[in-house]
Amino acid sequence: MPQPLYQYYAPPKDGYVGTFVGRAWIPAPVAGPAVILVRRDGVFDITAHVATIADLLELDDPVGFLHTIPPGDRLGDVTALLANSDPACRDPNAPWLLAPIDLQAIKAAGVTFAASLLERVVEEQAKGDPAAAASVRAALVAEIGVDLSQIKPGSTEAEQLRAVLSRRGLWSQYLEVGLGPDAEIFTKAQPLSAVGFGAEIGIHPESQWNNPEPEIVLVVSSSGRILGATLGNDVNLRDFEGRSALLLSKAKDNNGSTAIGPFVRLFDSTFSLDDVRNAEILLKIEGEDGFTLNGRSSMREISRDPEDLVRQTIGATHQYPDGFVLFLGTMFAPTEPREGGRSGFTHKIGDVVAIHGAKLGTLVNRVSTSNALPPWTFGIRALVANLAKRGLLT
Repeated sequence: MPQPLYQYYAPPKDGYVGTFVGRAWIPAPVAGPAVILVRRDGVFDITAHVATIADLLELDDPVGFLHTIPPGDRLGDVTALLANSDPACRDPNAPWLLAPIDLQAIKAAGVTFAASLLERVVEEQAKGDPAAAASVRAALVAEIGVDLSQIKPGSTEAEQLRAVLSRRGLWSQYLEVGLGPDAEIFTKAQPLSAVGFGAEIGIHPESQWNNPEPEIVLVVSSSGRILGATLGNDVNLRDFEGRSALLLSKAKDNNGSTAIGPFVRLFDSTFSLDDVRNAEILLKIEGEDGFTLNGRSSMREISRDPEDLVRQTIGATHQYPDGFVLFLGTMFAPTEPREGGRSGFTHKIGDVVAIHGAKLGTLVNRVSTSNALPPWTFGIRALVANLAKRGLLT
């Protein structure tokens, strides 16, 4: 029996004094998703007051609204809900966590850290072959000869570097979005397809070189207001994307390849965008083979400010009427060798991935393959039908 996933959970360092919301599946007789409010005295179903997270975030003052409503039915304490979110030891008659978003578009920003920028170029030059990565990496570092973290995207220095590397035949599509004026913003997954705390995450069964991507995920309204943040795992297939950038959708959007949670922490007097800018994201991987790996990402080292990434996502040329969430990218690109990884890191079935932020808690998932996970069947039509049946649509 594997170790229960909730044992990997570490709560926010200040507890639940802030404003935390999320979603949970409520079994029969409800048999549907609930919007939940997480407080120090427990987890409460507030779906009678707001049917979806998207509806909550469209209010003028979501935090103020949450302070005015009665708490609703108590679903239990946080620990019980976390424990029941692990499919390996779930009581199907008790609630469990879902991803804390629903109707929002799921977007992601790529190549936003210098460390991962270099690794994306390595993937491209190695044509998705992990065995070739080490020599390509060494050659690129020697050739570039500069600290990419000191170069501001779109700056004069970036343009000068572009000219030098282009003359040497080394300019890359990844350097273009990492150092050029335009950020890489892509659609990571479909609304309602993300999995939450405790759920299995999926690796494409044909992938031989892949890794987790621990990230902060911003939660944004349809008007572009940044209202809070959560944690995410932008599961990545390095071999697929390395073979061709046109395989990005196959590398990124698979069953269970997007994990978000455990909760959304809304901005209030205890938590702000500056906390996001200064956050440290910790990663731990434990394999059933005894393999362990620890990593970190410092948001202080991001090359583009979160507000700039949001501005490049929504505006006059693109709208999101149900709001969106935005993965901010990661500096984590593991290169540690692992048996079966062909000279690099790759996941194995059963790996536990724990992503922690001091003010956001911990997102924990276990690795499987996408074709072995339960098929995704609860989409927008199912949600609307479920809410209508429960009398929650006005």
